[in-house]
Amino acid sequence: MINPNYVACSLAVALILNLSSVSSFAADPANGQSLSRQCSVCHGKNGIANDPEVPSLAAQSSFYIEKSLKDYRSGVRQDRRMTLMAQNLTDEEIKDLAAWYSSFTVEVTLPE
Repeated sequence: MINPNYVACSLAVALILNLSSVSSFAADPANGQSLSRQCSVCHGKNGIANDPEVPSLAAQSSFYIEKSLKDYRSGVRQDRRMTLMAQNLTDEEIKDLAAWYSSFTVEVTLPE
C-alpha cells in the first residue's frame, strides 16, 4: 500500500517544479543579461556577489528570483537598495532577469 502522505508530497513537489519551469517559459534571457548590468554593481558581473551582505544570483531558481523581485516591488519584502531597483521592473523584465540568472551553473567544492 502506498502511503498517502508520500503521494501528497510527491504531487506538491511536481507542482512546484512545474510552476518554476513555467515561470521562466517565454522569457528572454538575452534581455535579462542586458538588464543584469544594473544588478552587477552589487550582485557581481557573473551573478557572484563579493559583498557578504548581498546574495549571489548565479544559478538561483527562476521561481526564487521572480518571487523575490515581485516582493521587493510590492513592498512585501524590504531592502533600501532592492526596493528602489525593483520598483520599476515589469513582470516581463523580472521573468527575463530570472531566466538569465537561473541559466547559470555553479560548481560546488565540498570542504575536506
